[in-house]
Amino acid sequence: MKEKSKENSYSAKDIQVLEGLDPVRKRPGMYIGSTGISGLHHLIWEIVDNSVDEAMAGHAKNIEVRLLKDGMVSVEDDGRGIPVDLHPKTKVSALETVLTVLHAGGKFGGDASGYKVSGGLHGVGASVTNALSTWLKAEVYRDGEIYTQEYKIGKPQFKVKKIGKTDKHGTKITFSPDQTIFSETKFNRKTVIDHLRQQAFLVKGLRIVIIDENEETSAYYAFQFDNGIKSFIEYLAEGGDKRTHDELFYASKEEQAIGIEVAMLYNEGIDTKEYSFANNIHTTEGGMHLTGFRSAVTRTINDWAREKEYIKGKEENLTGDDVREGTIVVLSVKIREPQFEGQTKAKLGNPEARTAVESVVSSTFKEFLERNQQDAKRIVEKVILAAKARAAAKAAKETVLRKGVLDGLTLPGKLADCESKKAEDSELFIVEGDSAGGSAKQARNRKTQAILPLRGKILNVEKSRIDKMLLNKEIRSLVIALGTAISDQFDITKIRYHKLILMTDADVDGAHIRTLLLTLLYRYFLPVINSGYLYIAEPPLYKIGAGKTAKYAYSDAEKEKILKGFGEQNVNIQRYKGLGEMNPDQLWETTM
Repeated sequence: MKEKSKENSYSAKDIQVLEGLDPVRKRPGMYIGSTGISGLHHLIWEIVDNSVDEAMAGHAKNIEVRLLKDGMVSVEDDGRGIPVDLHPKTKVSALETVLTVLHAGGKFGGDASGYKVSGGLHGVGASVTNALSTWLKAEVYRDGEIYTQEYKIGKPQFKVKKIGKTDKHGTKITFSPDQTIFSETKFNRKTVIDHLRQQAFLVKGLRIVIIDENEETSAYYAFQFDNGIKSFIEYLAEGGDKRTHDELFYASKEEQAIGIEVAMLYNEGIDTKEYSFANNIHTTEGGMHLTGFRSAVTRTINDWAREKEYIKGKEENLTGDDVREGTIVVLSVKIREPQFEGQTKAKLGNPEARTAVESVVSSTFKEFLERNQQDAKRIVEKVILAAKARAAAKAAKETVLRKGVLDGLTLPGKLADCESKKAEDSELFIVEGDSAGGSAKQARNRKTQAILPLRGKILNVEKSRIDKMLLNKEIRSLVIALGTAISDQFDITKIRYHKLILMTDADVDGAHIRTLLLTLLYRYFLPVINSGYLYIAEPPLYKIGAGKTAKYAYSDAEKEKILKGFGEQNVNIQRYKGLGEMNPDQLWETTM
């Protein structure tokens, strides 16, 4: 496809240079957040952001991401193609400038340059990815020609050269992450799919294809959502709690030169899911736009509830927590000069985003409530119920804590405590069921290892308030055994064990119980996790014996490998259905 005349105005003069690239390899965490797995994926996001910006500007309709063999990745779009003519300031091609100079791009100069709004900063992302790759190849399809240039650790290997003819237009970047920089260089397909599906939701009609060419995981995915964030909300609500109302709240409007798109629905659960974006960047820590949204919704519901006399006279207003309980929200703003806090853009700092979003949401949400009276009634009744439940839970929690449910009580009877009184020497094994507890108690080192058997699956604290949680016998036993107390009275210095080990059966039920325990610890005992005190034990699935030799297998693949090692001998395979089936000496040898 030939480029349109208006696209020809995007050229080297639009690429502005602010500073050099050298610091990236010295301090990669400043630019991509970390050198762990999340930072590794940022290399893809930064390149994809540039392609998404082309789509937002109306120049691209397709993006293809390939996970290639040997850990390489390619990203191709059908946009205008990065300019390849000589840059007036750097005296090298605009392509080389974009890929080798930090803060070089077509997004710093306002309306005169290539983009009105952007998420990826053409040149910031691309050059950072280049700097942190052992090898990168750029291919540009422009004006009927194919141009290419290759780089090693950010250094160009030759000048941009023309290598053929084409009727395509766009840019293709292929790169190989530097193994000396990243602790892990294997991309996670699910992480890539989740992020790119999100991008497809945020740009109506944009088609994003993901192709995994690795032999073990080869797959093809394609995403295109013509209803944009309306489809996003429906996707987030899929398989969840029952919806409170029928009609989805949706608004799309420009205010103070900021494009605002928002969708929200209420469900009968207590979880709040808020996804906020600025120029398609997921602002995981929120920011001014989300603050404006929350203020508008809280005020609008309070005003409507008072007007309809759901709240009367001197009754207290509903709080923000009450109003947001059970909501699923997607908020997307497009802003010309975004002020992100941190290079990884986790929070939006523009004050004008708050006032613009607050204004748009206040007016459109009020109209929604007036237009959908039955839905409005259901929403307000749900919110008032949440307020009553929250007040009751607070009162119950205070009563429970004040009466000392956790104070002055002896340790649980089923806890087999260790002899050591030094927390740094002590380990607590939380095991599934009495039979496993029996084996563990016989297998343990009594001096340093304590055993606490829990019966069945504990309460799912993600969907329960603390008052109900504290009445659960199994949870209460664990809290008392830990010694830290909980909630406002939590004190990590009083913990009785510096190793907390979850030891559940190696089956689906065991995994479920472990997940419920992890949820409890994450929600109410996060300092225990952050202090490095939490461990997960991995019991074997099989004991494989031949003659006097016995080996343990922790997976089916490992079992097959052990069997091959034994050859034609008579082999006895014991499959452990649970920890309780293991003899104490076996449990000690393999797991404890």
